[in-house]
Amino acid sequence: QVQLVESGGGSVQAGGSLRLSCAASGSTSRRYYMGWFRQAPGKEREGVAAIDGRGTSTYSTYYADSVKGRFTISRDRVSNTLFLQMNSVKPEDTAMYYCAFSWGVAASLMDPNEYNYWGQGTQVTVSS
Repeated sequence: QVQLVESGGGSVQAGGSLRLSCAASGSTSRRYYMGWFRQAPGKEREGVAAIDGRGTSTYSTYYADSVKGRFTISRDRVSNTLFLQMNSVKPEDTAMYYCAFSWGVAASLMDPNEYNYWGQGTQVTVSS
């Protein structure tokens, strides 16, 4: 079992920054994948950024085209915490943001169906 707790959401003006955190607890010592997803009202949940956490000090990162160059995903292995640094935010970034965890991904790290565990979500609201 893996538990995920997000924090760091809030309201920000367009062009500003926010940093989301996701504390993971449970059995995370094996190879795993983690990602950030978001869901706006009336829209499907979409992948924002993900990491291929091989349990080593290095990892691969993946981003949705809409956030490339603005968002950065990172991980602290010691504290088992996942971060999403959001810079130059836009009103269209407004959504509920979720942290997710998976033991294995068959196809795409940006597909929410690939993930086994989810946090409760944290709201991000960007005003123009």
